[in-house]
This record gives sequence, C-alpha cells and structure tokens, in this order.
Amino acid sequence: MASSNSSRRSLVVSLVLTLAISFGALFATLGAGWSPKLGLDLAGGLSVVYKPATHASLSDLQEVTSVLTNRVNGLGVSGAQVNLQGRDVVVSVPGVTNARQVLKAIGQTAQLLFRPVVCYATEPSAKAVAVAPGKLPSCGSGYYTSPTNLGIVVAPNTANGYTGPNNIADDPAFTNIKSTSPQNDLKNDYVILPVLGQTGIRYVLGPAELTGKAIKSALAQENQAGAWVVNYTLTSAGSPQWDKVAEANFHGLLAIELDGVVQSAPLIQPTQSSFTSFGGTGEISGSFTETSAKNLALAMQFGSLPVRLVPLTTETVSPTLGHSALVAGLGAGLAGLALVLLYVILYYRALGLVILLGLGLTGALLWAIISSLGHTALAPSFDLAGVTGLIVSIGITVDSYIVYFERLKDESRAGRTVRTSVDRGFRSAWRTVLAADFVSFLAALLLYLIAVGDVRGFAFFLGLSTILDVLVTWYFTRPIVILLGRRSGAGNSAMSIAAGMGSGAADE
Repeated sequence: MASSNSSRRSLVVSLVLTLAISFGALFATLGAGWSPKLGLDLAGGLSVVYKPATHASLSDLQEVTSVLTNRVNGLGVSGAQVNLQGRDVVVSVPGVTNARQVLKAIGQTAQLLFRPVVCYATEPSAKAVAVAPGKLPSCGSGYYTSPTNLGIVVAPNTANGYTGPNNIADDPAFTNIKSTSPQNDLKNDYVILPVLGQTGIRYVLGPAELTGKAIKSALAQENQAGAWVVNYTLTSAGSPQWDKVAEANFHGLLAIELDGVVQSAPLIQPTQSSFTSFGGTGEISGSFTETSAKNLALAMQFGSLPVRLVPLTTETVSPTLGHSALVAGLGAGLAGLALVLLYVILYYRALGLVILLGLGLTGALLWAIISSLGHTALAPSFDLAGVTGLIVSIGITVDSYIVYFERLKDESRAGRTVRTSVDRGFRSAWRTVLAADFVSFLAALLLYLIAVGDVRGFAFFLGLSTILDVLVTWYFTRPIVILLGRRSGAGNSAMSIAAGMGSGAADE
C-alpha cells in the first residue's frame, strides 16, 4: 500500500511540475514581452550573397563570416546571420527598415588598409579613363603632401594646438584618370581613391603600410569639448607596427581606407614636436558628426577581411510580404493541427483531450524556448523553414500518443485490466517512442550539421520538438494516463480504453 501511494505521489508531482514549468515559462516570456526572433522571410529585411574575388581557403571564409557577423551586430540590429553556402557568403538581416544604410555598412567588404597620402588629385573629367594597377603616374614634386610641404608647426596657444597644414594644390596630372576601382585596390600598389562624403576630392595613396588586423577595438565618443572623435586600441602585435608606421608619417597624412574609399586621413601627432609611442591606444579627431564617427569606428573595428568579396545578389523583402508569409504558414499549421485534433478526439474520445492538453503544453514550452533563444546567438532565426519543422513535429508528437494508446488497446484485448494495461502498455510503447524519436532527432542533427541556409532552421526546430516529445511523453503523458487508468478502475474492454478509461469491473 505504501509503495502504491509513493508511486501515485511521484506521478502527481511529475505531472504538476511539468504543467507548472511549461505554462509558467510561457507566462514569464509573455510578461517580459519576448517573442520568437523572426527570420528574413517572415519579418522582412535584407539578404546579400557575396563571393570571394579571388581563391580563398575555408579558414579565410570562416574568418570572413566572423568579421561580417561582428560588423552587422555592430550596427545594433538583432537576428542577423552570416552563413557559408558552398564558397558564397550569405548575409541576412531581418527586420531592418533602413535597408540601404545597412547594405552600405555591410557592403564594405575590402580589407582595411592604412596608406600614406602622397598628394591630392583633381576631380576626374568626363574624359577620364581607368589605368591599370601599378601604372599611375607619379605626383609632381610641388604637389607632395610630405611633412615638409604640409608645414605643421606646434602652437600650444592656438585652438588646435598647431598651425597648418599648408594649402597644397591638387595635382592636375590625374584629371583624366579615373579613381581606382575596388577590384584593383591592391595593397602593394599606388592608388587614387575618393574621400568618403566629399564629392570631387581624391587622394593619391602609397602602398599600404598596415592592415586592419592591428586594430583590436574602436569606439566613437564625444570628447570634453563635445566634438566626436574615434578612440582605438591596438593589438599586442599591432601596437609596435602602428608606432613604426606613425613615426614614418610623423606630421604627415595617413589615410584609413576601406573598399576603395578613404574613410579618414588624420594628421599624425600634429600637436607634438617629436614622435612618441602611442602606447597601444590613440584618438582620431576631425570634423566628425556622430554618424561619421560611428561609421569610421565600425570600419576600423570590423573592417579587416582576409579576402575581397564581390556582391552577387541583393534581395530586399518587405515587412508586408513577410507578414503575409507568416499568416499563411501559421494558417496552414493551425488548419492541420485542427484536423489532427478533431480526428483523435473522435477516435479516442476522452483520451483525445489528453492529446489536446499535451499539444498545448508542448506549444507553451516551444514558445518560451524559441522566444528565449531569440535573445541569444544560439539558434537560427524563426523563419518559414522553422515553421515547417514545427508543423512536421506535430505529426511526430501525435504519433507518440497513438503508439501508447494503441498499446493500451492491445493489452485490453489480451484480457488485462485497465490498471494493468496502462503500466504494461507504456513500457512497451516507450521503447517504440524512443526509437522513433531517436531516428527523427538523428535526421535533424545530420541535416543541421551538413546543410546550410533555411534547411538548418528546419532541422533545428524539428530536433528541438523531437527532444521535447521525449520529455513530455515521460513526464506528462505517462503520469496522466496512468493516473486516469488507476482512477477509472479495471475495465477490460478495449472500447473502454478508446473511450478514455471508462469504468469497469474492480481490479483483481
């Protein structure tokens, strides 16, 4: 008797805890205002596919995905994903309304380079032509932006702390030469590049003396005077490299260029009479706005890519189209669920209500888990493929109930009582449920590991639902059916099982 009471108490505790955890988690996420992180096809947004301009190793491509992920996250958007599809890099940014601005930021795909400014170039004429890499003419002697010609003089009593630079004219030798294209922006060549946000202004730059790998972090901030500046920190290896480059260009202009555009060209230590080490940190000041300072910081921190990328396709999905897809997907899922529930209630009658409650419990858990994962980088975005995975999982979940209930009917037809059938039936059905769910989870796991793109979302949510099915079967279906069976008595009829544990003769 004591053993029976202990067993019943254990079943009740399992059932109550499962219900409390499931619906408690649901109410907690709803109270926190959390919801699933919708993917591009449901929330709308931007998708760009890039390919390497030259041969790239797998390690290079993996580094590219890491840099682009940091760059997109640095824009403050959530749910962005960067994946490899073969040799292509796919960037998906769901839920953005300023697609052009995001595209401009993530479209900066070249390596961040630090180049000395050799001279200023005139605005290209209508007859300007492209010049092959390495074939640019030399700057005229009177046009060099050398420290001597710039004439920086330290003047502590002035507003800037120095006077200069001297006005140096644009070199007319470059009037009929187009700016170097991003594809020809080779770090070991002389190039002629436009300046970000300044129409008609171009710089002739020397070979790159440092890459963005020397930068550890960069942050746009307001200084004590209220002006926007960019503070940066160098890596341990980059600090001595930066000092070497800065000393070579002391009181000169050093351009920071990305994707064939000069982001900034600061003077090196114009307020100091002699060069001193930067000590691993520095500040870039100038006529920055908040936006331009943040863009430069973003470029410096996340601009270093091991290979150049070329955009293949750009797709913008409107939020209206995404909403329509979401409504259609959920509508199909709910219609299928309603038909399944109608069938099991008509066929199993009272036991169909167990399936209904079990599916509600699973749905509550899924909502809470998916909403929580949406605030991390652990799960893919919830897109149409994920909706499909959950719809497929409904069949897997209902199968687990049907396997159990059909075993109950088999036990009852063999002449056993309901009380005996629920225990023996579960032991037999449990092995079948485990085997079926293991196969389903293994398929989802293999798909997730070897697939790319939307298929991974399908596999992830199918695998998640399969794991929940195992847990719900043991901690919810088992205790509630066994408790109903023991409460209903010992009806021997298979029809009493199908009717939901109808009462019968006393258990022997």
